[in-house]
Amino acid sequence: MSSACGKIIIETMAVIFDMDGVITDTMPYHFKAWEKAFSEVLGYRIREKDIYLREGSKGAFALEEIFKEYGWSHQPDILNQLLMKKEEVFPQIVKIEFIKGSLEFLSSIKAQGFQTALVTGTSLPELKKMLSHDIQSSFNVILTGSDVVHGKPNPEPYLTALKKLKLNSSDAVVLENAPLGIKSAKAAGLRCLALSTSLSREYLHEADFIFKSYDDINQHVQFFKAKRT
Repeated sequence: MSSACGKIIIETMAVIFDMDGVITDTMPYHFKAWEKAFSEVLGYRIREKDIYLREGSKGAFALEEIFKEYGWSHQPDILNQLLMKKEEVFPQIVKIEFIKGSLEFLSSIKAQGFQTALVTGTSLPELKKMLSHDIQSSFNVILTGSDVVHGKPNPEPYLTALKKLKLNSSDAVVLENAPLGIKSAKAAGLRCLALSTSLSREYLHEADFIFKSYDDINQHVQFFKAKRT
């Protein structure tokens, strides 16, 4: 990445997107589902930040981290109960909304001839409910939480996506909105642009660049087709 004429110049062959908070505006619904699960299963209250800071990871990992942070003890089956309740509630309350400018940006990237991938901790059945066939077909590769053993912040999701794209880490750039996703991308050797759609800049500092919106990216970034490395 370099800078010229006031713009950040990114040479790449592919753009890899996270989903929640990058494509879909669904993080508030994930929080509400988790909030209801904790309330009904345990009578506990959680904060929005508890979920947003762990977005992108597998549910079991997020729960272990939350219990650890609060010093809560739990029986092994409690995590499963919480996961099942969350998965039950989320489809009942979610509204399919998109981050402003995300679909237009995706279409523009495709039109310019870049490869695209979607890397999300969401399960495949849930993803199919969230994204239409047309949107799914906009991606050369789709990788869900169902496709990996270790979710974000482990680099496995992004390394697997690179393998499926048949690209090296220097050939792609990632769009993320959460610290664990940024950690995963950077651990895989990828450049990462962050969107502050869910969390403020202070939580996204490990990204290479941070933007407020897709309008902000369009104003300050120029993408160029790179040659294979």
